[in-house]
Amino acid sequence: MDGKKILMIVGDYGEDLEIMVPFQALQMVGHEVHAVCPDKKKGDTCPTAVHDFVGDQTYKELQGHNFTLNYDFDKANPSDYDALVLPGGRAPEYLRLNDEVISKVKHFLDEDKPIAAICHGLQIFARTGGIQGKTLTAYPACGPEMEACGANYKEVAPTEAVVDGNLVTSPAWPGHQKWLAEFLKVLGTEITHN
Repeated sequence: MDGKKILMIVGDYGEDLEIMVPFQALQMVGHEVHAVCPDKKKGDTCPTAVHDFVGDQTYKELQGHNFTLNYDFDKANPSDYDALVLPGGRAPEYLRLNDEVISKVKHFLDEDKPIAAICHGLQIFARTGGIQGKTLTAYPACGPEMEACGANYKEVAPTEAVVDGNLVTSPAWPGHQKWLAEFLKVLGTEITHN
């Protein structure tokens, strides 16, 4: 089977693990992943953030790595891609204000193409108008927003994933092994062991 072409939309202070791990894992199994960010080009970097719980009422944000983009945002035509990945972190809260981001994401929703969205990545859906009736999960603080958008929000453990047709969602990076496995099924990727 030929690998799929996947678009990943990232931004400054996206969650480090939610960008780095899927970007590498999806390429490892033979898919082509274009990581893009509005107003940036191939070779530019996005600083990432590590979100961790250290006993406070919410997570603490620590400096992550500098993630190097491998494609230009302006050249990324959604019709050229088979699937979309939306990592979480702080970036989605401002990425959803960008009309070009919303236009690209709407294409994947309207065409019922595979989408994986993790943690706060689902905040981008708030402006798309395309998740009414969809069953999904997100970081718990985003749950009320998902419900306000008409989605059927399910609160699950951070290690879990929720699948509704071509939409795969997970509350946070501890669910990588689950959502990546489910996303590979949606993509039609078969991994065999001898």
